[in-house]
Amino acid sequence: MLQATVKQADGYLFVGRSNSGHWVPMDGSTKIGALDGAARPKELLLLALGGCTAFDVEMVLKKRRVQAATFEVLLEADEVDETPMVFSQIRVTYRFTGEIAVAELERAIKLSEEKYCSVSAMMRKAVPISWTAELNGEQVLTDEGRA
Repeated sequence: MLQATVKQADGYLFVGRSNSGHWVPMDGSTKIGALDGAARPKELLLLALGGCTAFDVEMVLKKRRVQAATFEVLLEADEVDETPMVFSQIRVTYRFTGEIAVAELERAIKLSEEKYCSVSAMMRKAVPISWTAELNGEQVLTDEGRA
């Protein structure tokens, strides 16, 4: 069972810890009287999505003995204007450099998106998530197929 504890450290500054034992700070903006000393909880949702899918893609590529020179995941989320300001759309961009077959990237990303990434599976129930992939600065894939 996954468990977490969130403790107040100072005002709006909170720290959370879950099963891994690592503390994660969370804070708000100065607009609400917070210190602006850490990521916002909603930002952590986006980071969790990016981290989850990045781990999956790297795992699949590594198992297939495929190595990117560089790999990063960029995420953008649109928010609604009313409270609660939930995400209305999330866009994920996978960026790779190196000599990699597009088919290998497609396989790794699709396995993450459709099978492995539990964060993506949960978030998709609440918000549409689309993705694209770039290789050496050129868009080569989208969630609808090859670019």
